[in-house]
Amino acid sequence: MVEVIWTEPALDGLKSIFEYIAGDSFVYAERVVNHVLVAPKKLSEFPFCGRMVPEFQDKNIRELIYGSYRIIYQIRQNICYVVAVIHGSRDILMHLKPGEWDVA
Repeated sequence: MVEVIWTEPALDGLKSIFEYIAGDSFVYAERVVNHVLVAPKKLSEFPFCGRMVPEFQDKNIRELIYGSYRIIYQIRQNICYVVAVIHGSRDILMHLKPGEWDVA
């Protein structure tokens, strides 16, 4: 079993997504956020189930897709760190830099 840990930047991104969607629909915002929070639970048994993030070409930086959102995680030893949640239309290289992830 692998432990799944949400990082502060990922939770902050999720909060921003909630606030944005809630501007139109609080109910839909809750639904989206709840689904995004549940999606990584399967990583505890299958840490490599997500696809490798093409922009980084690192087998330990992977992603799950939920709707329009990319749930980015990094595998380190027996831990999956959820490092970001980002809308699929955004340029990931402008918003995420693996060297800045302080998860060690």
